[in-house]
Amino acid sequence: MTYHVVLLVEQPLTELDARQVTSLHVELGEEVVYDVLLPVDDAAERMATAVGTLGSGDLVGSPSYALASIDFEDLHEQSEVEAHEGLAQTLAQLRATGAKAQGAIVADDPIGALLSTVSTVDASEVIVLTSSHAVAEFFGVDWTSRARRHLDVPVLHLLEHETFAEQADGAGEGVSGL
Repeated sequence: MTYHVVLLVEQPLTELDARQVTSLHVELGEEVVYDVLLPVDDAAERMATAVGTLGSGDLVGSPSYALASIDFEDLHEQSEVEAHEGLAQTLAQLRATGAKAQGAIVADDPIGALLSTVSTVDASEVIVLTSSHAVAEFFGVDWTSRARRHLDVPVLHLLEHETFAEQADGAGEGVSGL
């Protein structure tokens, strides 16, 4: 029997991330397959928001002029290339631990892709790896909270690039005490 773990990651996994994730399943008596989902960073949307915010009245100049000079299609293509490279890096890090891993980039809603993948592979659990998003977590609109509302499998949230000890004692960059 195969035990599928769906990983929704915000950034490509490091060696530390991959070792920690796979260490959680060492004692299982069955084959573990990691199904990785890495969303495409919507650089164009972030750029439009940033430029719009910067041009909110405190600065001289027109945000529409600045936006007109940005090639959003090029930004999107670059984001897709970076996502594919990040997915390849993540799969390589997992495979370097001896794990079986497969994955895809996600261009749309990450939670919709997560729900679909969990159903498709009959996943046993979900792990969401992100940086800390204290405000989103507080209001329950972060990926982990949204996934927990829709899934009947365990959903674990880990902070990327931090050891378990740093996450547990608050020594890392994550938020503790929430």
